[in-house]
Amino acid sequence: MSIENSATEKRRERTTASGVPLEPLYESYGTPERPGQFPFTRGIHPGMYRDRLWTVRQYAGYSSTAETNQRYRYLLDQGQTGLSVAFDLPTQIGYDSDDPIALGEVGKVGVPISCLDDLDELLDGIPLDEVSVSMTINATAAILLAFHVALAKRRGIDPASLRGTLQNDILKEFITRRTYRFAARPSLRLVTDVFRFTSEHLPRWNPISISGYHMREAGANAVQELGLTIANAIAYFEEARRSGVDLSYLGRRVSFFWNAHNHLFEEVAKFRAARRLWASIVKERFGLDDAACARMRFHTQTAGSTLTSREPENNVVRVTVQALAAVLGGTQSLHTNGMDEALGLPTRQSARTALRTQQILAHESGVADVADPLGGCPLIETLTDELELRARDLITEIDAMGGAVAAVEKSFQQSIIENEAYAHQQRIESGETPIVAVNRFGEPDSGPPPQAQKVDPAVENERIVALGDRKASRRRSAIDRLLETLREHAASDTNVVDALVECAEGGVTLGEMSTVLADVYGEYRE
Repeated sequence: MSIENSATEKRRERTTASGVPLEPLYESYGTPERPGQFPFTRGIHPGMYRDRLWTVRQYAGYSSTAETNQRYRYLLDQGQTGLSVAFDLPTQIGYDSDDPIALGEVGKVGVPISCLDDLDELLDGIPLDEVSVSMTINATAAILLAFHVALAKRRGIDPASLRGTLQNDILKEFITRRTYRFAARPSLRLVTDVFRFTSEHLPRWNPISISGYHMREAGANAVQELGLTIANAIAYFEEARRSGVDLSYLGRRVSFFWNAHNHLFEEVAKFRAARRLWASIVKERFGLDDAACARMRFHTQTAGSTLTSREPENNVVRVTVQALAAVLGGTQSLHTNGMDEALGLPTRQSARTALRTQQILAHESGVADVADPLGGCPLIETLTDELELRARDLITEIDAMGGAVAAVEKSFQQSIIENEAYAHQQRIESGETPIVAVNRFGEPDSGPPPQAQKVDPAVENERIVALGDRKASRRRSAIDRLLETLREHAASDTNVVDALVECAEGGVTLGEMSTVLADVYGEYRE
């Protein structure tokens, strides 16, 4: 479902509200570079949003598969153009909903998925070969991909037609979020197994979305977000090369995931610097001359960490400014946060407002009429140069440590983010950094906060009972055989994803698969 007819948009002449014609591109003073040309500072496509708008991909998942499915269908009906699945914590770490360790967390920050039937219910009525599905999952990314492939086969859909993105970025879990299960090096093996599997079976799938978003949410500044994320990307490419993955394939399918923060001009410059920096690294460091490999494609999400529980209606303005930065910076995909997310899960109304924010930017603001409209602005060009230079310095520092994996094991990235977060909080508490209605301009009593969405506690009990019934209906001997095959794959050089797909088709649960992998690889403890 498209938010506009691209062919019509290409033909339509663009003008201002006063009828002044707008050219598709205005030359950038001081540089001959154009959008769609290496190193892609000005955008990865010549016409940018004149030719194709960004994908509206609202992030959603909560409570039960049935409730989340209703939210997905509603958002698609309202003009969303791609799904972005949020999973609950047990699913992210590899525990079934009925595992004692999952108690109290089922369905709280995302949707619970323990088996193939769960994913089938989640995506009921959604055509897998037409709708792009993004899965924000890392430690258990290979398992969720296996479920998705198995679901396509169950529905008679050729997996080669599937479109979507697997986050599959385990390094940033060690740096910030901590939703890991296995140690860094065996986790990297799972990442590269996904690369190999998708290269052979899923030609339209993005096997990794390398994320700076979560590092920014944890306290990193724009330079650190850039440098640390691209250092991680270098590590993945080096690991892929060691594993025999075709780097030209990976270069064409890799995507990135950035945060859109408050400072409009720095954020626009950050996105431009990211494209230029990555293009040069792909060419100089990995010898990839194909322009398709050098084009950085990325998704952007507005900054959840900037949202406030005090006067939450102000968050609509914050999200709009951040979304504008992402669009001016040339994003390919965008999620806008709900205004109530500092209080809890976004309600249907706040999710609709977030969606409408993107649609107003796309169709009413004129921001999509010209490619790289701020290109040539002295402020933007200077910031782009400075951010790239500082990010390069940070990458050089990580290289000197032996690369991103070695730096993670030394807690380098973790330390600099924690220090930056502490310094930022001090600036807020001193008033040096103003936060409207928090440390500046707030009313003594702004009234009660809006009603936050709550997850019904009964959902957890219902899931435990239903999952128990599903497990009891299986032939245990068949499950054991599948798990033994998985163990053999994990202990050898054979691609684990092939065995995971067989497990998914045979009714093995996420928790059972994760337990076998943990037995082989060991569980990581910080």
